[in-house]
Amino acid sequence: MTDDLSAEAQARIADLRQRIDAIDCQIVQLLNERARLALEIRHLKPQVHWGLYDPKREEEIFANLARCNQGPLYAENLREIYEAILHVMKELRD
Repeated sequence: MTDDLSAEAQARIADLRQRIDAIDCQIVQLLNERARLALEIRHLKPQVHWGLYDPKREEEIFANLARCNQGPLYAENLREIYEAILHVMKELRD
């Protein structure tokens, strides 16, 4: 009986890991799409005489994330993740 439960749990773990792998690929695709859009914005900013760094826009992003977040991620954790994403986006070179 315990072996059956163990086998079921192992199969469930394998299934969940496959789903996580698929989600990770989607996240990578979305991050790359976000990067392309950020680069396009970067190219347009000089035409409207805007600086490359916009702290107000970053706060808008964080506020939007807080509105979107339905958990289980904590708002602080999501902010940490996006601080890292924004840092990388700022360093992009095309």
